[in-house]
Amino acid sequence: MALLSVIVPCFNEEENVHYFYEELMKNQTFFDEKELDVEVIYVDDGSKDKTVEEIKKVSVLDNRVKMVSFSRNFGKEAAIYAGFQKSKGDYVVMMDADLQDPPSLLPKMFSYVEQGYDSVATRRVSRKGEPPIRSFFARMFYRIMNKISKADIVDGARDYRLMTRQVVDAILAMGEYNRFSKGIFGWVGYETKWIEYENIERAHGETKWSFWKLFIYSIEGITAFSTVPLAFASIMGVLFCVVAFFMIVFILIRSLIWTDPVGGWPSLVCIICMVSGVQLFCLGIVGQYLSKTYLEVKKRPIYLVKEEI
Repeated sequence: MALLSVIVPCFNEEENVHYFYEELMKNQTFFDEKELDVEVIYVDDGSKDKTVEEIKKVSVLDNRVKMVSFSRNFGKEAAIYAGFQKSKGDYVVMMDADLQDPPSLLPKMFSYVEQGYDSVATRRVSRKGEPPIRSFFARMFYRIMNKISKADIVDGARDYRLMTRQVVDAILAMGEYNRFSKGIFGWVGYETKWIEYENIERAHGETKWSFWKLFIYSIEGITAFSTVPLAFASIMGVLFCVVAFFMIVFILIRSLIWTDPVGGWPSLVCIICMVSGVQLFCLGIVGQYLSKTYLEVKKRPIYLVKEEI
């Protein structure tokens, strides 16, 4: 029998652990028909609630349920990577525990893998339930990323994907510390089939992704898969050097004609503030890339395991 590994990253999901398992196992008839053995790998990302206890309860009921619990919160990217490392399946699917990734789509997704696709990915066609401002910035992020990066990142893409072992091994070969899975999925390539569905709200609890966390995550994605911001910083530097040269010429000519050393100081202060702001902005861009390099060369582990079933 072929093995299907189901990876479920969890952070404070005590209310959803058992509920997710029940919804997933509604596909048992499908698993039997396709002669698929299943392993469910819950990856606890340092939860502060009773998520670990709930996973243990489910593992007692079904020995196909496994758990990897981190020593602290390392982030969803680390949880995804750990799940891939621990998976042994011929096919691997990643799903959120809050059921925003409906397990009922699995039969449809698997049918496309049988047709020869290496990966079957999902995307939301609506953002029902999200604040409008958050939806706007999310769409802008995808547009910017696709213009400045070579990675294929689809608007509304979810982490909900079914992949063959070949694709998973390719992703694991990218052992970088600063991970951005959506970009990695697009970068490795392979033939991918996209499935669209309406946005589904969480079954229980509240989202762990605040606007600020999503903003930081977007910066991670941009710096991980594009060097365009560095080019932008260089262009801005050259541009302001040219502007400064013409301003010096203008000031010299103005001084020779009007000899007024005091007039115009408000505009001068504004120019100094603007130029200083651009310099700091460009320095911040360089700092982002430098910090990523610093974290990579230290070779720290992506995660640390506290407990494993």
